[in-house]
Amino acid sequence: MSKLKLILPVFFLLSSLEAFSQREDVGNYEYEKEYLFGINKNTNGGLIGGFVFKAGTRIDDTQFSFWGIELSNVKNPKEDRYNTVLGNSFIFGKSNYLYAIRPHYGREIILFKKAPNQGVQVSALAAVGPTIGLIAPYYIEYAINRVETVTEQYDAEKHQSIYNILGTGRLLEGLGQSEVAFGATLKAALMFEFGVFRSSATGVEVGYMLEGYNKEIPLIPTTENNQIFQSAYLTFYYGFRQ
Repeated sequence: MSKLKLILPVFFLLSSLEAFSQREDVGNYEYEKEYLFGINKNTNGGLIGGFVFKAGTRIDDTQFSFWGIELSNVKNPKEDRYNTVLGNSFIFGKSNYLYAIRPHYGREIILFKKAPNQGVQVSALAAVGPTIGLIAPYYIEYAINRVETVTEQYDAEKHQSIYNILGTGRLLEGLGQSEVAFGATLKAALMFEFGVFRSSATGVEVGYMLEGYNKEIPLIPTTENNQIFQSAYLTFYYGFRQ
C-alpha cells in the first residue's frame, strides 16, 4: 500500500506532462482574435467594482485593436457603512446609486513578448468611449414608530435619525426610476499576461481611468459630489483566443 501511494502521484504527474506536451498550442502565441472576461476592483467601487468584456483583433505582430463594455457601481469616496440594531448594514447619507455602462474602443501594443512556455507578456493599452450613467435611488427601511416602517429613498431632511434606519431596500430596487447622465471615459493601463497556451489567456490589467458626466451626480446630497471621477483599477482577466 505504501508503494502504491508513491507510485500514483508519479503516474498522474507523468500523465499530465504527456498531455501538456501533446497540446499543439503550447508556446505558440500567434492568434488573430481574443475574447476576455474580467472582474474589476477600483478605488471608486466596493469589494467587486464591476465586470468587463473585451474583444480584440490583431493588426500586426505587436498591435491589437479592441472594443469592450464595462458595468460598474461608482461610489462617493465619503461613503461609510453602518450596522443597524437588526444586524443589517446601510450607508448613512447616501441618496443615489451610480451604475456606469462604459462601451469603449482602444489599441493595445505588446511591449514584451513572453518566451515559449514561460514568462509574462506585457502590453500597454489605451481606450476611450461614451459613458451612460444610471442614477438610481438608494432605498432605506425607516422606522416611523415602534410598529410602523416605510421603505423609501433616503432624504436627509426626512430621515434625520440614524437609529431609525433598519436596513436598505431590495437589490436593484428603484432601478426603474433611474435618471440618466451621459459622459465619456478615458483609460490607460498595462496588462500582464500569464500562461503558456495560445487558445487561452489569463492576466491582470492595472490602470488609471478618468470619467466625466454632463452633470453633477448627487450620491450623498449633504457632502461634496462630483461631475468628474478618477480611479486606479485592477482587473483580473480570463478568456480564449482564435
